[in-house]
Amino acid sequence: MAGGRPTDYRAEYCGVVIELGKQGKSVVQMACAIGVSRQSLYEWASVHEEFSDAFTLARQWAQDWWETQGQCGLTAERFNAAVWSRSMAARFPEDYQERKGIELTGSNGGPVGIVTAVTVNGVEPGKA
Repeated sequence: MAGGRPTDYRAEYCGVVIELGKQGKSVVQMACAIGVSRQSLYEWASVHEEFSDAFTLARQWAQDWWETQGQCGLTAERFNAAVWSRSMAARFPEDYQERKGIELTGSNGGPVGIVTAVTVNGVEPGKA
Protein backbone atom coordinates (compact mmCIF):
# COMPACT_ATOMS: atom_id res chain seq x y z
CA MET A 1 0.00 0.00 0.00
CA ALA A 2 1.44 3.34 -1.04
CA GLY A 3 1.68 6.05 1.58
CA GLY A 4 1.22 9.77 1.34
CA ARG A 5 -1.35 12.01 -0.19
CA PRO A 6 -2.74 11.09 -3.62
CA THR A 7 -1.39 13.18 -6.48
CA ASP A 8 -3.40 15.99 -8.01
CA TYR A 9 -1.84 15.21 -11.40
CA ARG A 10 -4.15 15.01 -14.41
CA ALA A 11 -3.06 14.20 -17.96
CA GLU A 12 -4.88 17.30 -19.26
CA TYR A 13 -2.31 19.46 -17.43
CA CYS A 14 0.11 18.69 -20.27
CA GLY A 15 -1.94 20.81 -22.65
CA VAL A 16 -2.50 23.50 -20.03
CA VAL A 17 1.21 24.10 -19.39
CA ILE A 18 2.01 24.11 -23.10
CA GLU A 19 -0.64 26.78 -23.77
CA LEU A 20 0.62 28.87 -20.85
CA GLY A 21 4.18 28.53 -22.14
CA LYS A 22 3.06 29.82 -25.53
CA GLN A 23 1.86 32.94 -23.70
CA GLY A 24 5.29 33.42 -22.09
CA LYS A 25 4.11 32.45 -18.62
CA SER A 26 6.58 31.47 -15.91
CA VAL A 27 6.66 28.15 -14.05
CA VAL A 28 5.01 29.87 -11.06
CA GLN A 29 2.24 31.21 -13.29
CA MET A 30 1.70 27.71 -14.69
CA ALA A 31 1.49 26.27 -11.17
CA CYS A 32 -0.94 28.97 -10.04
CA ALA A 33 -3.17 28.41 -13.07
CA ILE A 34 -3.44 24.72 -12.15
CA GLY A 35 -3.74 25.44 -8.42
CA VAL A 36 -0.61 23.66 -7.21
CA SER A 37 2.87 24.57 -6.04
CA ARG A 38 5.80 25.03 -8.39
CA GLN A 39 7.39 21.98 -6.73
CA SER A 40 4.40 19.84 -7.77
CA LEU A 41 5.15 20.60 -11.43
CA TYR A 42 8.75 19.48 -11.02
CA GLU A 43 7.67 16.35 -9.13
CA TRP A 44 5.13 15.46 -11.83
CA ALA A 45 7.82 15.95 -14.47
CA SER A 46 10.06 13.47 -12.63
CA VAL A 47 7.27 10.86 -12.39
CA HIS A 48 5.16 11.26 -15.54
CA GLU A 49 7.06 11.11 -18.82
CA GLU A 50 4.29 12.78 -20.81
CA PHE A 51 4.21 15.69 -18.35
CA SER A 52 8.00 15.94 -18.41
CA ASP A 53 7.87 16.34 -22.19
CA ALA A 54 5.02 18.87 -22.03
CA PHE A 55 6.67 20.85 -19.21
CA THR A 56 9.96 21.02 -21.11
CA LEU A 57 8.13 22.13 -24.24
CA ALA A 58 6.14 24.71 -22.26
CA ARG A 59 9.32 26.28 -20.91
CA GLN A 60 10.80 26.37 -24.42
CA TRP A 61 7.65 28.08 -25.69
CA ALA A 62 7.89 30.61 -22.86
CA GLN A 63 11.48 31.41 -23.81
CA ASP A 64 10.42 31.70 -27.46
CA TRP A 65 7.71 34.20 -26.47
CA TRP A 66 10.19 36.33 -24.52
CA GLU A 67 12.81 36.20 -27.29
CA THR A 68 10.18 37.28 -29.81
CA GLN A 69 9.29 40.24 -27.58
CA GLY A 70 12.96 41.24 -27.61
CA GLN A 71 13.16 40.96 -31.38
CA CYS A 72 10.04 43.08 -31.79
CA GLY A 73 11.47 45.58 -29.32
CA LEU A 74 14.53 46.12 -31.47
CA THR A 75 12.40 47.87 -34.08
CA ALA A 76 9.84 49.40 -31.71
CA GLU A 77 9.76 53.12 -31.03
CA ARG A 78 9.93 52.58 -27.26
CA PHE A 79 11.51 49.50 -25.70
CA ASN A 80 13.13 49.05 -22.32
CA ALA A 81 16.02 46.81 -23.32
CA ALA A 82 17.53 46.85 -19.81
CA VAL A 83 14.36 45.42 -18.25
CA TRP A 84 14.05 42.84 -21.02
CA SER A 85 17.70 41.81 -20.59
CA ARG A 86 17.39 41.43 -16.81
CA SER A 87 14.17 39.46 -17.26
CA MET A 88 15.87 37.11 -19.70
CA ALA A 89 18.85 36.55 -17.39
CA ALA A 90 16.50 35.81 -14.47
CA ARG A 91 14.07 33.60 -16.40
CA PHE A 92 16.53 31.75 -18.63
CA PRO A 93 19.91 31.83 -16.88
CA GLU A 94 21.37 28.90 -18.82
CA ASP A 95 21.11 30.92 -22.03
CA TYR A 96 21.21 34.56 -20.91
CA GLN A 97 23.10 34.92 -17.65
CA GLU A 98 26.47 36.63 -17.83
CA ARG A 99 29.28 34.43 -16.65
CA LYS A 100 32.36 36.10 -15.33
CA GLY A 101 35.47 34.33 -14.25
CA ILE A 102 39.20 34.55 -13.98
CA GLU A 103 41.39 31.94 -15.54
CA LEU A 104 45.07 31.77 -14.70
CA THR A 105 47.51 30.06 -17.02
CA GLY A 106 51.25 29.84 -17.18
CA SER A 107 53.49 30.31 -20.20
CA ASN A 108 52.18 28.86 -23.47
CA GLY A 109 48.82 28.13 -21.84
CA GLY A 110 50.28 25.62 -19.41
CA PRO A 111 49.75 25.43 -15.68
CA VAL A 112 50.79 28.24 -13.41
CA GLY A 113 54.21 27.55 -11.95
CA ILE A 114 54.61 27.91 -8.21
CA VAL A 115 57.99 28.73 -6.74
CA THR A 116 58.58 28.42 -3.03
CA ALA A 117 61.62 30.16 -1.57
CA VAL A 118 62.78 29.77 1.99
CA THR A 119 64.93 32.46 3.54
CA VAL A 120 66.55 31.83 6.90
CA ASN A 121 67.57 34.87 8.86
CA GLY A 122 69.75 34.35 11.88
CA VAL A 123 73.21 33.83 13.20
CA GLU A 124 75.57 31.40 11.50
CA PRO A 125 76.78 28.64 13.79
CA GLY A 126 80.14 29.42 15.39
CA LYS A 127 79.77 33.19 14.92
CA ALA A 128 78.43 35.33 17.66
